[in-house]
Amino acid sequence: MGVIYGYYAAADDGDAAGAIVREDEEPYGAGYDEVAVKGIDPVVDLLPAETLITGLSAETVTSDPRRGELIAAVADGEAISLSLTDTFRDALAAFDKQLLDAVAQGWAASGDFYTPPDPSDLSDFLRELSGLAERAVGRGQRLYCWICP
Repeated sequence: MGVIYGYYAAADDGDAAGAIVREDEEPYGAGYDEVAVKGIDPVVDLLPAETLITGLSAETVTSDPRRGELIAAVADGEAISLSLTDTFRDALAAFDKQLLDAVAQGWAASGDFYTPPDPSDLSDFLRELSGLAERAVGRGQRLYCWICP
């Protein structure tokens, strides 16, 4: 089936942990504003898009301590939640949506994907993630990603 990644918005790290640390029988991410996708890891695969959207070097992007910070884990890694940076959230929310296709093209060409992605799929994902970022900024929330291998 493949690894599922749920990019979502939450008020803070404690709230974000609730996306996977659940006391109900709901699926991961239930009740959160989210975008679910297969095969786009927030630490490895998203890096080229982050550099293109923020205009920052890969070294600067990866040096942010919130990037990929472990927020919560369930059952020996059955699911984990990681943080995305506020810098990426803000840049993505403000980014010119007409340029997302070009970012997707560059991302597809520069990404280190196991299977080369279709740029139109990456563009669709970026549009959804951009909308999530806009809503998160408007509500004063941060972005996270839950991962279920």
